Amino acid sequence: MSIMSNAKRALAIAAASATLFSMAACGSSNAAGSKSDSSSAASSGKIEVVASINQWGSVAKDLGGSNVEVTNIMTKTNVEAHDYEPTSQDVAKFGTAKVAVVNGADYDPWATKAAQSTKATLVTAAETAGIKEGDNPHVWFSAKVRSNTADAITAAYQKADPSHKDDYAKLNKDWHAKEDQFESKIKGTSSKTENLPYAATESVAWYLADDLKMTDATPKGYAQASANESEPTPADIKDFQDTLKAGSIKMLVFNSQEANSTTDQITGAAKDANVPIVELTEQMPKQYTNLLDWMSALVDQFAAAVK
Repeated sequence: MSIMSNAKRALAIAAASATLFSMAACGSSNAAGSKSDSSSAASSGKIEVVASINQWGSVAKDLGGSNVEVTNIMTKTNVEAHDYEPTSQDVAKFGTAKVAVVNGADYDPWATKAAQSTKATLVTAAETAGIKEGDNPHVWFSAKVRSNTADAITAAYQKADPSHKDDYAKLNKDWHAKEDQFESKIKGTSSKTENLPYAATESVAWYLADDLKMTDATPKGYAQASANESEPTPADIKDFQDTLKAGSIKMLVFNSQEANSTTDQITGAAKDANVPIVELTEQMPKQYTNLLDWMSALVDQFAAAVK
């Protein structure tokens, strides 16, 4: 798993803190703009919601319907979220929100810091399932985390807007019905994928593969280097390539948001060995407006890649 360096992470958090301090001390044109947006949301009777990443923002929108106005900070798949450096405008958006939804597990520490410094009710997806810093942070791929986060968002809405409590309860029920359908699809697909050995250039989809009952066969040296935020050695890369060539790995999962010369070597070896590649991203691609639709499409990709 590739995660930004501690130095870059510290700079991002410092930037968030500095922006919040500046807003509190003397205000700014950015803050004023956000305040105007907030007034618009307030006049319409909607809850202003800010989500650090678009996949959680889509869940927040589904659970709030016409009663919420959701702003997503990260929406593009060409910027790796671990390395994201927030702008002052990004941070200012948290200052006017009533509900903030972040991923947690040190995936978006700048957003957590920004939200904690405001009066917004904070929903941290990873924390809803006891996933903490150092654990795999790509928690939107986990059925348990999706379900728990949905309930936490609904509770935040009911607290912020008790007059529409029943509306939020119905939207939550509707969302869970869709999640249940999706989990049934996962269960059905797992009949094809159970115990299937796969490898990954990064452990981004580990939770989904686990729900599909697949077996992570990523060569140990490469996997440890990735988990330790270090570059794999030439020996690690060769071992990965040789393992693909040997045929024991039946699928390669490739995070295109983390493409580099090393992953080019791995995917090249997979193609040469005729190993199916499932390509995905961390942020929800723009053709999807709904996290569950995106997850369902990914499950279809996994199923289609099984020989």
